[in-house]
Amino acid sequence: MPAVFRYKSFRFRFFFYSNEGNPREQLHIHVRSQGSEAKFWIRPLVRVAQSDGIDARTLRELVEVVEQNIDLIERKWNEHFR
Repeated sequence: MPAVFRYKSFRFRFFFYSNEGNPREQLHIHVRSQGSEAKFWIRPLVRVAQSDGIDARTLRELVEVVEQNIDLIERKWNEHFR
C-alpha cells in the first residue's frame, strides 16, 4: 500500500493498493482517516468513486486536495505500476 502523501498533519493518508485489479483500474487514489475511507477517480475529472464514513463536506475538501495534487498522484501511480 504505497503512500503518496498525507494531508492535515497525518489525519488523511492518500495511497494506492498494490493490487488495483486485473486488469488494473484506471488512475485513482484512496484516502483513509480514522477507519473511514474514500476512493477518487482522477480522469477526466476528479470525482468520488466511493466513500465509507466520510461526510459530504470533507469529501468536497478532499476533492480539492486531489485536484491540487494530480501531477504528484499521476507520477507516483506511474512509478509504482510501470
